[in-house]
Amino acid sequence: MFRKGPSNTTEQQPRPRTARTRQSATALTLSVAVAVAGVLASTVPAAHAAQQSGAHHGGRHQCRGEGVDPAARIRFATDTMIKAPLSTVFKLQTDVERWPTWQPPVLTMKRLDPGPLRKGSRFRWTTPAPPTPTTTLNITSTVRQLQRDTCILWAGPAIGDGVRIDQGVHLWTFTRVSGGVHVHTEETWTGDQVEADVPTATRILGDGLKAWMRDLKIAAEARTHGHH
Repeated sequence: MFRKGPSNTTEQQPRPRTARTRQSATALTLSVAVAVAGVLASTVPAAHAAQQSGAHHGGRHQCRGEGVDPAARIRFATDTMIKAPLSTVFKLQTDVERWPTWQPPVLTMKRLDPGPLRKGSRFRWTTPAPPTPTTTLNITSTVRQLQRDTCILWAGPAIGDGVRIDQGVHLWTFTRVSGGVHVHTEETWTGDQVEADVPTATRILGDGLKAWMRDLKIAAEARTHGHH
């Protein structure tokens, strides 16, 4: 679920925090959502942006029969093509302990159980919550399903100082195609704070997912072509 922040589009910048307006409270909430989805703005090539599928309501993508929350009001999905071996892409995404090496906004990462990542595995990670960099968002994720070289689904809450996403459910699927791998990801959020402004939260979630996808693509292709 969550990950690095806004990316791609030049989303509205969170308004300065004030104690006087509901808008500022919403801005803080959604800026945290940005962190949860990923943190840090970045840009996506036009060709990549054109591939985005936007909000996804079909529920067609699953991992071993499970998918994102069908009742969630905040949801987004996106796809891309990565020119790298399937094993490389899947290992990058599921070797969670090494996320900080290719996702700078992931500040810390800790597996909470031994052995290979599998159904039931848990990991705890942190990321800053802009625009208050002293606030750290703590995310505890539990793997709900995993199938090697095919898919992974995890879920859990994200909690910071005064901010909270009650439950994020994040799905990734990987399909070998001619020339590389087709990667699909989608995520849903639930919680009173993020649901206070569903359209804005959805845009922020989308930016985070596209940023994560972009970083995965860059890292996998760099490894494949020997530039990393």
